[in-house]
Amino acid sequence: MTEQRPTAPDLPAGASPRPLEDRVVVVTGGNSGIGEGIVREASAQGARVVIDYVSDADHAHAMVDELGGPERAVAVEADVSSVADLERLRDAAVDAFGRIDVWVSNAGIELKETLLTLTEEGFDKQLAINLRGAVFGAKVAAERFVEQGGGGVIINTSSTHEDWPMPSDLTYCVSKGGMRMLTRTAGVELGEHGIRMVSIAPGAIVTPINADDDPAEQDALRAAIPLGYIGTPQQMGKLACFVASDGASYITATTIFADGGLMQKPGAV
Repeated sequence: MTEQRPTAPDLPAGASPRPLEDRVVVVTGGNSGIGEGIVREASAQGARVVIDYVSDADHAHAMVDELGGPERAVAVEADVSSVADLERLRDAAVDAFGRIDVWVSNAGIELKETLLTLTEEGFDKQLAINLRGAVFGAKVAAERFVEQGGGGVIINTSSTHEDWPMPSDLTYCVSKGGMRMLTRTAGVELGEHGIRMVSIAPGAIVTPINADDDPAEQDALRAAIPLGYIGTPQQMGKLACFVASDGASYITATTIFADGGLMQKPGAV
């Protein structure tokens, strides 16, 4: 018997102005920062969106209203460090829209600790949200994709620090380094099911995490970025939505960096 192998998808010619039309996109940490940028861009590109949140419920539900109400968006409170909550988030998305097409593991935290100042609490909390949440988020999404058939897309919001040391943020770097290998390893494993897994790795982005950074440090950072400015959640939203689209259908098990050229600047690393 001849082995049946996957074939390249038959993609429509030309670029659609709404490339995610009626796809269902789940975004963890979707009510702030990069997550909100992804949610808003996905909605603008025609997707129905599921906004995961753990705080600021009012803003999450206000976003639902802004994006067209329950026919186009829902908000679900779920802690990504809990597998039970991730399963509940997945099931809520299916209950609302009948399926899932894209799962974005975006929720993350950053606590500044070095090896010598490291605490068990800080280490465990960052790993639980940043890495455990991505691993088991990918698992619950992939289970649904296999059940549905037809593939799916898992996007991990990583960081330049999956590759680039940041001595003041040991555990954050460890969590993103783990995400790098999650994407590469699980991306290979899931290929036979037509499921793609890709990380996007932002550099300096204006988000609530860094909103209170010292202005002098911000100026020094801008000077170090070849493009001369700090990126925006909207830019990361467009990148994530490209990865989710048919235009990226041959991209998997890898990371796409978006850092304004910072990592390539001589002396930056």
